[in-house]
Amino acid sequence: MFASLALILRILLAWAAAIIVAGFVWSGIFSGMDDGPGWVFGLLAMFVAVTAIGSCITHIRRVWLIAGRLDGTTLSSRQRRQIELPMDAGPAFALLEKAIAELPRVEDIESAAGSLQVRAYVRRVDPYNGRPPSRWNLPARLAIRRNSVLATVTPGQGTSSVTLLFEPDAGVWADLLAVDEGSNFENAEAVTRAITRRVSEQRRDEQAAAEQTATEKELSVAKLNLLHAQVEPHFLYNTLANAQVLTRTDPPRADQMLGHLIQYLRSSLPSVEESMSTLGVELERTQAYLEILKIRMGARLALQVDVPPALTGLPLPSMALQTLVENAIKHGLEPKPGGGTVWIIARAFDDHVTLTVADDGLGFGQGTSGTGIGLKNLRERLRLTCGDRAGVAIVSNFPSGVAATITLPRDAREAIHAA
Repeated sequence: MFASLALILRILLAWAAAIIVAGFVWSGIFSGMDDGPGWVFGLLAMFVAVTAIGSCITHIRRVWLIAGRLDGTTLSSRQRRQIELPMDAGPAFALLEKAIAELPRVEDIESAAGSLQVRAYVRRVDPYNGRPPSRWNLPARLAIRRNSVLATVTPGQGTSSVTLLFEPDAGVWADLLAVDEGSNFENAEAVTRAITRRVSEQRRDEQAAAEQTATEKELSVAKLNLLHAQVEPHFLYNTLANAQVLTRTDPPRADQMLGHLIQYLRSSLPSVEESMSTLGVELERTQAYLEILKIRMGARLALQVDVPPALTGLPLPSMALQTLVENAIKHGLEPKPGGGTVWIIARAFDDHVTLTVADDGLGFGQGTSGTGIGLKNLRERLRLTCGDRAGVAIVSNFPSGVAATITLPRDAREAIHAA
């Protein structure tokens, strides 16, 4: 209530001062007349005073309806807002432009992306629907017809500060003689709501995207675990069966086989729940596996490894190397009467790394045929963990056998961390 009375008193005092000055001018003009038209000036002064009081009451009532309270801040014709946005200056400026452009009756929008400023003008409600007021309606002819909006974005560290100024499109003198009927407060609240709504929508979209990413990641992990669980474990059963036979026929060899099996399981079991490993770990596991098979196959199995030490830390899906070695032995070397050799070769190039498992077995069309599940799973695991640029290629080896090559991008480590 005090703020409302102070506003009315301020406006009346300003108009009283203006009327006094006008009275001196009036008396000077009509001082030579014995019966000057003083009553005309009195009527004009009363009309101006009533108009000023009516304008103040309209302003107070409208601000009360908009804000629900009356104080010096809400009743002011000049409004200032400071908003902190959790985004960089560029997105904040784009969001601010759209929020101001949504104001009703906005016009003459001037945007400067370099200085991070937006200026616009907003027409006030026109009671005459575009028609000029009567020539005798002096207050209407002198009324301020639009407000100005000035918005500035100040960049910060991952955040931006937005300063908003809402003013009448007139000088400071307008604050002494006229009010804006709450139009600038209304514009300030409208822009603030628009910015808040857009930030909320952006945060909801980001949250939905994060939830979708988390769901997809969980599905990928579940799929990887399923694929990992499908790695053929028949060699384990065969090894235990052979060890059981050897305990009766050749106990030292049975003891040797069980020792290699323990080494193999020791390197395998800790990574059962992990989809990714390294080339060094996989090579150690595969060599333990091959030592078991050497006891079964004897001199029919030979191994040659050519892996540079610098590549032992290369990320690799768990059991990927062993899958290729199992295929080479099962479909190429075991059916071959004289057995053969398995080569494991790794090479680094500018943008990719290759890991090749080759054999000189029976080759395509002559060895045993498999179901292809192991290679299909391997391709899918490579795609899920290392991206679409990773893959497996299988070709004939010269002069006999098969060569299977895994290709991994050099940035596989970054891709895996991102996944």
